[in-house]
Amino acid sequence: MKQIIAVVRPHLAEKVLQTLKRAPLEALTVSEVKGYGRQKSYLDEYQETEFSEAFLPKVEITMWVDDSRYDETLQKVVSVARSGRIGDGKVFTLPVEVFQ
Repeated sequence: MKQIIAVVRPHLAEKVLQTLKRAPLEALTVSEVKGYGRQKSYLDEYQETEFSEAFLPKVEITMWVDDSRYDETLQKVVSVARSGRIGDGKVFTLPVEVFQ
């Protein structure tokens, strides 16, 4: 099993969740978070509003998926969340052991 953590722009979070609606996930959580990456608080236009703050609003979507469906699920998330602009967010994956 794998854990996929996607940190995306808030206006793209709903699209990512709609894409994952039919995906065979074991579990999924969503959290509002703030962060910054390579933009390092540069002035950026974000949802038609200019920001110059160090921390920008993001949405963290954490999901757990079976190894056999991992590639498919990861591709769905990346294809929807990537716009090609700085500040798109990050996707992290981790191996998970399930104890029963």
